Amino acid sequence: MSTTSTGAQQGVPALEVRHLWKVFGPHPDRAIELARSGSTRSEVLAATGCTIGVRDVGFQVAPGETFVVMGLSGSGKSTLVRCLARLVDPTAGEVLLDGNDLLAMDDARMRQVRRTQMSMVFQHFGLFPHRRVIDNVAYGLEVQGIAKAARREQAMRVLAKVGLADWADHYPRQLSGGMQQRVGLARALALDPAILLFDEPFSALDPLIRREMQDELIRLQEEEHRTIVFITHDFAEAIRLGDRIAIMKDGSFDQIGTPEELVLAPATDYVREFVVDVPRERVLRSASVMAPGPGGAPDRRIGATAHIAEVLPMLVDDDRSVDVVDAEGTVVGHIDRAKVASVLAEMRRAGR
Repeated sequence: MSTTSTGAQQGVPALEVRHLWKVFGPHPDRAIELARSGSTRSEVLAATGCTIGVRDVGFQVAPGETFVVMGLSGSGKSTLVRCLARLVDPTAGEVLLDGNDLLAMDDARMRQVRRTQMSMVFQHFGLFPHRRVIDNVAYGLEVQGIAKAARREQAMRVLAKVGLADWADHYPRQLSGGMQQRVGLARALALDPAILLFDEPFSALDPLIRREMQDELIRLQEEEHRTIVFITHDFAEAIRLGDRIAIMKDGSFDQIGTPEELVLAPATDYVREFVVDVPRERVLRSASVMAPGPGGAPDRRIGATAHIAEVLPMLVDDDRSVDVVDAEGTVVGHIDRAKVASVLAEMRRAGR
């Protein structure tokens, strides 16, 4: 199934993927032909001996957007992100980074893209144990041929961003797992890449450290507005981090949408299974439940993109309504207890 996202895009996308396929096995052309005619993954495997890793996937990522690909083990999500970086060469399709097709580039040009425009953060940190933290962070700049003083200065800047400036001269073995992953993040940021690719970077961390790393990424994204493709098998992580989420199954996308769109309008039974237990107040945003006009309480305001969970404490403590404001601070509506209760009750009745 080809799924090309059209929502939330303005201007030229930072990344565009068109009809991307990755087939493992001896007869990829025959496998694609059968898949296009409607054969399932298992039927293609039986007929050709080929496994379809990525099946006719298409999507766009806007500049500054965090696009999350969520799927269970074997869904094809890690193969997809490796295709984007051409760590695995796709069988067919296009991957356009700022309009340039990565699949049409020779090896030398692709290496240059990885060194200067693209950074990847993996689940396993891959730090050099014999190098100090600052030299691990500066490694990509060293490969680029940047002078030592300049690359160490840049490395210190990004270490400060991730809260590790005081650990610059330590070795990786002296750091906790969460701190080591921060080093991996700093190493990626040091290159000032056009796009960041994350392949389940936090899945090996303890739950508390994992949440801290999610918080760190959210904070950095609010400051820097990087273009990010983030791979995860955890739907809670996906809705926390993603501006939009693609749900992947058997190599293709079942649905692409904002967390709110996926929870309120799941397109398939497979997506519905993931969202059934998601607390609606943590996904539904103020703009979706507000009534028009000000509420008459100028001292009580919340952003239009804030989740309902952030409004509830205000309504519990005080029965006055809360004004909803846009990014410029203009009042665009208001929320009160009755409206929130009505919306959440209606969603429960509808099974959404």
